[in-house]
Amino acid sequence: MMAISGCAADEVVGAPLPDVPPAADPSGTTPADPSVTPSPSRSAPGAARLRAGLLPTPKGMSLAYGPETGAFGSLKSTRQGLSAVRQAKLDRPECGGAGRLDLTKPEVAEAPAAVVAFSSGNASITQALVSMPASAFPAPLPAQCAAYGADVNGTRVTYRTRDLDMPTRGEESRAYLTTASGGHSDAQVGSVVIRRGKVIMSMLVVGRKVAPADLFELAGLADQNLARITR
Repeated sequence: MMAISGCAADEVVGAPLPDVPPAADPSGTTPADPSVTPSPSRSAPGAARLRAGLLPTPKGMSLAYGPETGAFGSLKSTRQGLSAVRQAKLDRPECGGAGRLDLTKPEVAEAPAAVVAFSSGNASITQALVSMPASAFPAPLPAQCAAYGADVNGTRVTYRTRDLDMPTRGEESRAYLTTASGGHSDAQVGSVVIRRGKVIMSMLVVGRKVAPADLFELAGLADQNLARITR
């Protein structure tokens, strides 16, 4: 089983991809620090607005999780992501949180967020929107994190990530394609992060093969919704 953690919420929604452990999301977020106690009540109004910006269920897919709203660090999906990430022993530990929002900071953990996920066969889409107290955007993935290995529950997995030349979305955007090789099968994770104003959208597309063109199309639809709620 492959459990993918990430998207602005290390929210975990896994497509059934046998024998491939969790892949690191180069565009998502660092799992929540359990010592940080977010305040859901402070984030509820913003979270409701963010929920309206989430993608509807894509044709041919079904709702797998959510929508879940609340303080970023308090989301069930965030806590599940923390558990998944802790299973992996990375050759390069610094790559576990590379290019991610820092949820150990209270202002990030308490930020309003909304998460949803869809699935179909051996594919899944996970999306999150986070309203930051100040404009923030993950730094590019460090060069040393483009390829590394990990041991997950006794399985050796190699992760290779490359930048994708996606048309610019929002005010800032990035897209990556990660291939996870290990066990009896490979899997790919397409990831996109977009910022408009103080709202950051993160999305993961997981499958045995992820076509960049399909990822870009989804990113365009997500950005349209993002533009609507940030006007």
